[in-house]
Amino acid sequence: MIKIGFLGPMGTFSHEALLQYIKDNKDYIPFGFNTISDLLLAVQKDELDQAIAPIENSLEGAVNVTMDMMASDVDLKIKSEFVLPVVENLLVKKGTRFQDIKHILSHPQPIGQCIKYINSSFPCAEVRYVYSTAGAAEEVSRGEPGLAAIGSAAAAEVYGLEILERGIQDGENNHTRFVIVSAAEDSPRTGSDKTSIVFSTDNEPGSLYRVLDIFNLWDINMTRIESRPAKNELGKYIFFVDVEGHREDENIRDALTMIKRKTSFYKFLGSYPSYKDRD
Repeated sequence: MIKIGFLGPMGTFSHEALLQYIKDNKDYIPFGFNTISDLLLAVQKDELDQAIAPIENSLEGAVNVTMDMMASDVDLKIKSEFVLPVVENLLVKKGTRFQDIKHILSHPQPIGQCIKYINSSFPCAEVRYVYSTAGAAEEVSRGEPGLAAIGSAAAAEVYGLEILERGIQDGENNHTRFVIVSAAEDSPRTGSDKTSIVFSTDNEPGSLYRVLDIFNLWDINMTRIESRPAKNELGKYIFFVDVEGHREDENIRDALTMIKRKTSFYKFLGSYPSYKDRD
């Protein structure tokens, strides 16, 4: 049996993504964790075989804790990716009215995705951050009628809450990309793959350009680039890059070999099937 972890508890969007990812596969045993850090460290320590972790959202951008952990704190490989359409809902105890709401609870990511709605609909409400959307729903279920949570329809069902308003996210195109990571290996070549790396360059004029130009020289399409502070020196950054192709492709293999030579820090994060090309 495959032990796979998610950002819990039950009712989070991570839990929803996990259920859709594994579908009815009985080979998986799910385990919930309170934080992304604990989740990824459990894979590193062989307490889990795999974990599904959010890495970016189409409205809010990168999930920094996942990126930082993958770059510095764990030695894991991405073996797959999954994209979840996210529908944020306003969850309350049954009988709670709009005018009763004084406190809105959720994880910082959904709060950011719904900030325009919150400011326009509840300008006087206090926003409180909690460790997960499911945790927010649970607290609302145990609290006074003046509390509301932002979360999934699954969380409403798990904790016996009413959906006061559906689809409150600030944009229609709200999707979260998850990566499935393992301490063992990434995935074999399928012919429709992505490769992810993270690196830093010397603090010299044109150093980043020279690295990125390698992809152009090998005619490789770069699908994503994100920067994060290197944390060991003010003003120094590391760069996360996703490209189309697999490490076994000749052009990808040659490009990565050259990039490794021209960077001051380099880490291969994995090659895996591209989600957009799945059925």
